[in-house]
Amino acid sequence: MLHRYTDFDRAFAMMDELRRRLDWVFEEADAPRASLRGDFDQTARYTGGPRVHLFDTGSALVVKADIPGLTEKDIQISLNQDVLTVSGERKPDAPEGYLVHRKERGAVRFSRSFTLPSKVDPEKTTAVLKNGVLTLTLNKAAEAQPRQIAVTAR
Repeated sequence: MLHRYTDFDRAFAMMDELRRRLDWVFEEADAPRASLRGDFDQTARYTGGPRVHLFDTGSALVVKADIPGLTEKDIQISLNQDVLTVSGERKPDAPEGYLVHRKERGAVRFSRSFTLPSKVDPEKTTAVLKNGVLTLTLNKAAEAQPRQIAVTAR
């Protein structure tokens, strides 16, 4: 039963990835026109999400995501089984009642999910936001840690 739940999560993570890629395709196709018109729309655009680097250090998985302009209050991180989801929203920052002459840095909303390559210990997970880069350190579960195997001569 637990195995089915994991497959269910992976199916949603794959559908989320497909949706993200399709959003990126349409976002890229619309980008030149959006920059020419100045994009004065105040509503948050849904983007494919930040560029992410996921790597394995042996004892931990590290995720680095570029999310400039967001604070820790704008970011949500969840871990369900082996699916990590990072979502966030940057709201319009022009004061109410002011006239905007040019706006290239609009409101955005994103959500990205990743199926992690190994089990992690959620209690030992840390997230640090510094200079617009979110760094998640997900320590691997004990059974997923690399092990040294002693060699004996006979």
